[in-house]
Amino acid sequence: MKHLVDIIISLIALIILSPIFLLVAYKVRKNLGAPIFFYQERPGKDGKIFKMIKFRSMRNAFDQDGNPLPDEKRITSFGHKLRATTLDEMPQLLNVLKGDMSIVGPRPQMKDFLKHYTPHQMRRHEVKPGMTGLAQVSGRNHLSWEEKFDLDVKYVETRTIWLDFKIMFKTVLVMLKKEGINAPDQVVGATRFSQSESE
Repeated sequence: MKHLVDIIISLIALIILSPIFLLVAYKVRKNLGAPIFFYQERPGKDGKIFKMIKFRSMRNAFDQDGNPLPDEKRITSFGHKLRATTLDEMPQLLNVLKGDMSIVGPRPQMKDFLKHYTPHQMRRHEVKPGMTGLAQVSGRNHLSWEEKFDLDVKYVETRTIWLDFKIMFKTVLVMLKKEGINAPDQVVGATRFSQSESE
């Protein structure tokens, strides 16, 4: 039932949002050049690695040794604005269609996080990762990593189709109000989890 709902909602969303999708693609190409999309490996259900898709928000810039410059030197004002609207996440609807992600579920984190999760936190991978989740409508970046992961596990333990619809509705409200979007991420144990996600 959940998979069917995911497919229906993602298809409808892509059709309705296609003008915005194309406009953002044009803006990314104009401001950052090619490619338009950014692919990053993230762990999905059962920790299986998949390539999550986003619109690019950073420019390609390298030091004299050919290593990428730090994120803060690569992201542009356009990239900041794109992230603030969360429109950079829109291509993940394609991940939902592919079956890598769900509309609602724990947000996919960096694959390096896998080795730092406690057994309790690892339970967040019992379901597909989502474009939005319980943590994203419960404080988002105002929460510590531990609080986010506790909410992810709570979702795993209490998930229903009605809870999914409730989270989707709250997500729209959060996006309109831009709640918690610009607050800095907090770290668990200072070194266990990275402070921010690239791209």
